[in-house]
Amino acid sequence: MKRIMLSLAVLGTFLIYSLGIRHQLPKLNFPTSSATSNSLSSGTTSNNTSTGNIANSGTPNSSASYKDGTYTGSVADAYYGNVQVAVTISAGKITDVKFLQYPDSHGTSVAINQQAMPYLRQEAIQAQSANVQLISGATFTSQAFIQSLNNALSQT
Repeated sequence: MKRIMLSLAVLGTFLIYSLGIRHQLPKLNFPTSSATSNSLSSGTTSNNTSTGNIANSGTPNSSASYKDGTYTGSVADAYYGNVQVAVTISAGKITDVKFLQYPDSHGTSVAINQQAMPYLRQEAIQAQSANVQLISGATFTSQAFIQSLNNALSQT
């Protein structure tokens, strides 16, 4: 009888703890620019980096020259939240992409986006366009990123 009561107490405590953790709303801490560049250029790759290219009609190619300034893309639905980016153009080239909105209402979304967003940002800067590869496991965020970035670049 004591074993059953002890087992139920442990199980109940575990259940309450897991429900409490699941419903927390953590916010994403962005890595610094240098940390992002260093981690992406270290030569290591992840098995979950991409599933394929997106063909974007109307997307400027990598040799295009953009008008300098900062342009905000439209809000794009990423199923678990919205994605919106702002692109900075200097000397006719993409120099920075910032996430203004991203799915951050669930712990899983935060964990996925913490991995995917630096890669998407870096790929857009390297490609000098929105023609970036989808991140496996973050397909909706990747598609919404491409849509918002295309909109921002169309304003240049």
